Amino acid sequence: MKKITILLVDDHPIVREGYRRLLELSPEFIVSAEAQTVVEAYEAYKLHKPDVVIMDVTLVGVSGIEATRRILDIDKSAKVLIFSMHAQTAFVLKAFEAGARGYITKGSPPAELIKAVEVIAEGGRAMSEDISKALAADRLRGGPQLLDELSPREMEILRLIATGASSETIADLLHLSVKTVRNIHYAVKAKIGADNDAHLVLLALAAGIIPAENLFTP
Repeated sequence: MKKITILLVDDHPIVREGYRRLLELSPEFIVSAEAQTVVEAYEAYKLHKPDVVIMDVTLVGVSGIEATRRILDIDKSAKVLIFSMHAQTAFVLKAFEAGARGYITKGSPPAELIKAVEVIAEGGRAMSEDISKALAADRLRGGPQLLDELSPREMEILRLIATGASSETIADLLHLSVKTVRNIHYAVKAKIGADNDAHLVLLALAAGIIPAENLFTP
């Protein structure tokens, strides 16, 4: 039987080691590559072409959502499973918009991660129970959420602005011109009704796209 090959992307080596051991307890899985940054993930995907990518959201520099978008840019058939501690629907919706096939939180039982990998490898989609409940609760509240109007790229720039990154730093991380970053920055403020960057930070914090301890951390 052909094994399901996996690219594991997380910026903590101990975490990767633990999940690699967990995944390889299942005889149908093999972790063919690991990465801890967006650049490493992009290069590892091109080299190994894994069946499934397990991607954390919080990476050094740009997020796993941006990494997902970049991988899908080179391979529309790529199967990415987001595996993160973040259960906020803002992250979940932007991950799916970027092309992810599933979203599982790190608080999920190990069997749920195993099942999600199997389902996504077969072409399906997967969500952990807490994510399904959070999305259902949002639907019941009705009406558009504040950040729903943002594209995954705009959400990524908002996240980076909120952590204190300059336009020049963001441009370098996302391979954009400084002018483009500033234009998107202005568009984000207009879309969500922010009066200034301090207001942007408060909105990002309220939406859960950055934790309080990450404020103004380079």
